[in-house]
Amino acid sequence: QVQLVESGGGLVHPGGSLRLSCTASGSTFSILNMSWYRQAPGKQRELVATITSGGRTDYVDSVKDRFTISRNNAKTTAYLQMNSLTLEDTAVYFCNAYTIGHLTYWGQGTQVTVSS
Repeated sequence: QVQLVESGGGLVHPGGSLRLSCTASGSTFSILNMSWYRQAPGKQRELVATITSGGRTDYVDSVKDRFTISRNNAKTTAYLQMNSLTLEDTAVYFCNAYTIGHLTYWGQGTQVTVSS
């Protein structure tokens, strides 16, 4: 079992920045990839960024060059640095972990609101 807790969401003006954190506990040794998803009102949940156990990263086109996903050395915490935020980035952001047992775990989500 893996538990995920997100933090760092909030209200920010367009052009501003936020840093989200996702802290994993439990069987963290089993985690391979960690990802951030987001879900805006009335829209489907979408994959925003992924970081593999080897450190490879991937991003959805809409956030490339603005968002950066990273992980601590212990691979128990994932971060999402979000810069140049726009109104379209408003969503609930969810942390996701994929394990060696092919299991997927989700955090409870953190709200990011971009508003002037």
